[in-house]
Amino acid sequence: MSRIASTFAQLKQAHKKALIPFITAGDPQPELTLPLMQALVCGGADIIELGVPFSDPMADGPTVQRASERALAQGMTLHRVLALVADFRRSDNTTPIVLMGYANPIESYGVEAFAQEAKRVGVDGVLVVDYPPEECADFAVAMKNAELDPIFLLAPTSTTTRYAQVAALGSGYLYYVSLKGVTGAGHLDLTEVAQKIPQIRALADMPVGVGFGIRDAETAAKIAALADAVVIGSRIIEEIEGGDPQQAPARVQALVAGFRMAIDGGHAP
Repeated sequence: MSRIASTFAQLKQAHKKALIPFITAGDPQPELTLPLMQALVCGGADIIELGVPFSDPMADGPTVQRASERALAQGMTLHRVLALVADFRRSDNTTPIVLMGYANPIESYGVEAFAQEAKRVGVDGVLVVDYPPEECADFAVAMKNAELDPIFLLAPTSTTTRYAQVAALGSGYLYYVSLKGVTGAGHLDLTEVAQKIPQIRALADMPVGVGFGIRDAETAAKIAALADAVVIGSRIIEEIEGGDPQQAPARVQALVAGFRMAIDGGHAP
């Protein structure tokens, strides 16, 4: 059983939902990525989505775009992201790592070479924003052959046909984008999420995570009542960029712990 499947199975047995925080590798400084990943785990993360910085992150709002720009300015590459995962695995062989990014760096690296190296360093899943299911069957096969989970996005505008496509190609979990917009937007419609999740589950036999626009503990708790996982990204990056970089891991750990408490049914400070 993969680390992702094992994590969701353990959470289901414990009647808990997954907390999946996102950070961009190399932001605010490459040497702080490992401490930040460790802080996410200490704060209660179940799975980490690690962003691969890209110069044209079309699905990302201004906050994540700034994180990519900071990371790229300091020389962060896909090669270095994979090296960071290898560093993380020296102290943590349990927490699943999902790389989230865009097709260009992977195509430049070489899909097969990327799959093999990602598996070797301890990556568990890959979410490529601009690989639609109609165009990436070969990519999904390459990931599965390397024992990596190809994870796909679903949007409020996705059709039931698209649900079925990603259910057939994907594994690990599905990522439902909770709003019609980019990361960090503030118009999340909980009613629409509540309507869509059962429709997705009817066609896809895998956990459903929800992200985009979840900015506070109260909203995270409401999403956790509907979905199998809650993804938090822009709010964490705001915490990273909002103060002394050296203190970012401590601030992020406290923030994630608040989300963890809310998702588990407590009250975040």
